[in-house]
Amino acid sequence: MLQSNLSEFDLYLFAEGTHSRAYEKLGAHLSEKKGRRGVQFAVWAPNAERVSIIGDFNHWNSSTDIMRPSSAGVWESFIPDIGPGAAYKYHVVSRDRRYVVDKADPYGFAAEIRPRTASRVWDLQDYSWLDSSWMANRAKNNSLNSPISIYEVHLGSWRRVPDEGNRWLTYREMAPLLADYVHDAGFTHVELLPVMEHPFDGSWGYQIIGYFAPTSRFGTPSDFMYLIDYLHQRGIGVILDWVPAHFPKDEAGLGYFDGSHLYEHADPKQGEQPDWNTFVFNYGRNEVQNFLISNALFWFDKYHVDGLRVDAVASMLYLDYGKREGEWIPNRFGGKENLEAIHFLRAVNERVYETFPDVMMIAEESTAWPQVSRPIYLGGLGFGFKWNMGWMHDMLDYMSQDPILRSYHHNQITFSLIYAFTENFVLPFSHDEVVYGKGSMLRKMPGDEWQRFANLRLLYGYMFGHPGKKLLFMGDEFGQWSEWDHEASLEWELLKNPLHAGLLRWVRDLNTLYRGQSSLHDFDFNAAGFEWVDCKDSQRSVISFLRRGTSADDQTLFVCNFTPVVRENYRVGVPLEGAWREALNSDAPLYGGSGQGNFGGLATIPLPMHARPFTLNLRLPPLGIVAFHPESHGAR
Repeated sequence: MLQSNLSEFDLYLFAEGTHSRAYEKLGAHLSEKKGRRGVQFAVWAPNAERVSIIGDFNHWNSSTDIMRPSSAGVWESFIPDIGPGAAYKYHVVSRDRRYVVDKADPYGFAAEIRPRTASRVWDLQDYSWLDSSWMANRAKNNSLNSPISIYEVHLGSWRRVPDEGNRWLTYREMAPLLADYVHDAGFTHVELLPVMEHPFDGSWGYQIIGYFAPTSRFGTPSDFMYLIDYLHQRGIGVILDWVPAHFPKDEAGLGYFDGSHLYEHADPKQGEQPDWNTFVFNYGRNEVQNFLISNALFWFDKYHVDGLRVDAVASMLYLDYGKREGEWIPNRFGGKENLEAIHFLRAVNERVYETFPDVMMIAEESTAWPQVSRPIYLGGLGFGFKWNMGWMHDMLDYMSQDPILRSYHHNQITFSLIYAFTENFVLPFSHDEVVYGKGSMLRKMPGDEWQRFANLRLLYGYMFGHPGKKLLFMGDEFGQWSEWDHEASLEWELLKNPLHAGLLRWVRDLNTLYRGQSSLHDFDFNAAGFEWVDCKDSQRSVISFLRRGTSADDQTLFVCNFTPVVRENYRVGVPLEGAWREALNSDAPLYGGSGQGNFGGLATIPLPMHARPFTLNLRLPPLGIVAFHPESHGAR
């Protein structure tokens, strides 16, 4: 009798939904039986009549390697004399024998390049990591009081090779280019749009059929490890976009896996997401929770990633998300909350932070659901961070207004501070804001070319002064004119233009200030770290505020002028007497500005203002932001 790779205890944990490392047992694993090397296969298909393994090693013959069923609905088989790189699928026959299909391995570690959909055998131990220094110290790089500035990247369009048919860069080609660029621009982390295997380029990776396989478009699993390893060696963290909310209906994927609705709900009112024409995971099924939780742990365990940004959390939390009356089924209490999804999200966050306490779990959650980034024991969902979609929408709407009208929309730039400390927020300008006719970040700005750049520098300056971690999508940092196109490279030639190069220099200097000044990140999620100086000057569209650190002189003053008018003798109250150094000015000529400023700094006037004992008499640049430190305080 064939020796099983799964013990009875493994099968018990799997059925219970608590086998955190199911990827070590299910799928395809290099093994040795009776002195012969080969591959041990295991797949969950409890409602199948028969499952066999087909592949290039048996000429895709479904009658050659028939699997043996075991308890918990798992089928197993050992095939000798095959190894890494072998392509395979599971040939599944349903119990009524009416449904016969070839499926990719849900736990497969590698895949064929699209349009082929077979899985590939791979040895994930066949890579020697060199990032021990990063791994030993990453807790401080991912903590709530650390500077976290994220560069969001779509690997297929960051850079291409136009001279070679517009081909993609491979993982290994990209590693030094991306690491050097991100390092020089001052970002602390990269966030990669989903790299898990997906059949359709136009989904940007958000419709996945291979949850455990990095896409083969850019190389092998070992090549992807090399990319992460290289970034770590340059001091850059890696966050992956993760999609546990839905999956595509492609025949080779998870849908209707064994002739039954195994991973998804049977009722389309529960099991389908009409907005995306995809299936929704059945979070109430133990084995499905097991699949997703072990998948989250897999990327931390095998690929050393530093965080997961969980996509479309709102669609998971609400049963009526994207659905009309009569298209959804209420929960057992008659409400619209998805109780099984809530349990799953808490479970995955608890398991991740228990196993890898030095990583990040980030929610893309677009509603006012309470306590998303609060501990489970306090009633929260247990995420470490949440995207601040409200701030993003308010700011983009405000900045798109003609400056002459901004005084009527002043609350849009101040409202976020009412709720800024209710969650651990990330401030995102993501890929979603530069597609589908929304225009690039630069084109969202009003005015002529100079004013567009000035507005964008001002927006980014306010973003870096505002409490919360930061995120910019690739191309935003140098002012790409065109909307993002996933089939083309970014417009790197624009950096020959001084205004574009100046914007990139501005982002780099913002990152440098943010990382070096503890007042800008120590208390990102604590009201003690922020204080309005004046938020009521709507007539002149000016705001001023202080960011505070741990010591009395650890302060940064920001003053923002959202009009194209130079404000002479603009007085701002400050708490400390003496010289205040102008740390940054978005209107400086090296950024493309007009050079209006304060000669590097000013001394206070002994005149009380804004309930503070001293005053600075400033010149505010047009469409500009200035930042000051007390002279006694240097970067820390």
